[in-house]
Amino acid sequence: MTTKEKINGRKIGIIGMARSGVSAAILAENLGGIPFVSDAKAASHLPVETERLKAAGIAFETGGHTAKLLDSDYLIVSPGVPLTIDIIKQAGSKGIPIFSEIEFAYWVCSSPIVAITGSNGKTTTTTLLGEIFSHAGIDTFVGGNIGKPFSEFVQKIPTKGLTVLEVSNFQLETISDFTPDTSIILNLTPDHLDRHKSFDHYKKAKFRITENQSKEQVLILNLDDPETIGSQIETKAEIKYFTTTVSKQATTFVRNNAIFSRYKNREEEIIKIKEILIPGPHNLQNALAATCAAMRYDVSPDVIKKVLKTFPGVEHRMEKVGMVAGINFINDSKATNVDSVCYALRSFDMPVYLLAGGRDKNSDFTPIAKYGKNKIKGILAIGEAKEKIFESLGQHFPVQFAETLEDAVRILFEMAIPGETILLSPGCASFDMFDNFEQRGRAFKKAVSNLKNGKGENETIAKK
Repeated sequence: MTTKEKINGRKIGIIGMARSGVSAAILAENLGGIPFVSDAKAASHLPVETERLKAAGIAFETGGHTAKLLDSDYLIVSPGVPLTIDIIKQAGSKGIPIFSEIEFAYWVCSSPIVAITGSNGKTTTTTLLGEIFSHAGIDTFVGGNIGKPFSEFVQKIPTKGLTVLEVSNFQLETISDFTPDTSIILNLTPDHLDRHKSFDHYKKAKFRITENQSKEQVLILNLDDPETIGSQIETKAEIKYFTTTVSKQATTFVRNNAIFSRYKNREEEIIKIKEILIPGPHNLQNALAATCAAMRYDVSPDVIKKVLKTFPGVEHRMEKVGMVAGINFINDSKATNVDSVCYALRSFDMPVYLLAGGRDKNSDFTPIAKYGKNKIKGILAIGEAKEKIFESLGQHFPVQFAETLEDAVRILFEMAIPGETILLSPGCASFDMFDNFEQRGRAFKKAVSNLKNGKGENETIAKK
């Protein structure tokens, strides 16, 4: 079936008005489809989304999902919508196909796709790889689970361009034909266990990234990650590896404190680790993965090195917010699972006060004790998970509670002394207090800004 036959004249139900939902509806309308969008939130909570749909002449409903969705040829489900809600169950019982937005946009895409998934590092690696391709002179479009939805820019991508997508397990659950030219699985740790039945179920969703790949395509895996390497991944793709050690099996690896690449029977040094701007062992893995993918598309090592030396990282991921009275503030709001917090802690030698909490994803917080030993001076817990954090970590570190993130920043500022760091690394979802991790990160940065402005923006605050 051609793309035109899949969309033109088809009744397309779209569940969720988040960024990808509205973009998918507009794409469907542009291609002759008949979209109908439904969201459980009230219209008052969706002013921008409803205005965009009205402007495009697209029908929608708010405040709940009705049987109108069941008069569809297929449904497109936004990533944040659980597949267990009643309307989706009803659609399944009626044999109505259910797809993700990345599957829908894939039908329209004419360029090769590099798709990146994993428990941690997706956003950094996706953004970094996009920068490398752009600096190499390739028409590159970056999005998916970050930035712009795939549907929003898919019609702009030239055939000779490249699409770099961050893809989540939620998006991969409902693919059918989605086939990246290169797929990357960075790592796998228990996450989203509030939605998935088990860690194994979560991993199987991630592995779908490669299920449609052919032997001419490539799957890149982390040789250091036991959950990835130790799992049975069904793929026809050629597998390439990256590792932080010396390995004859890996395409990109570390030797003598430098990243090396072994490609087309040629081995060469790419960059000294100390020259990479973004710090930490997790970012070394991200750099190795991006280098491995870039070499597949014949990007010059000089271009890769230049970008790695200047790439500052992404917002809300180990983002340096600034210093107030000699105290450092780091925004790691994107750390929505415990493993991300542990990665963050491995990046520090100086004393750290940890600001954690939010909506628990059925996580085990105890590994923080191992990686925070001799580093964490105290924990300020917020949100729905604060009691669980205290139960898990209270015997290892002093744990206090705060009702708001702003209060937490103020309390920690009073506790810290010059030379120490206040780290927002929640280890939880944001949905109990914020719309998303971006809003949480911005609230943290605003709270830090308020500390500065309270004593004059250009003055140094003297700590008593």
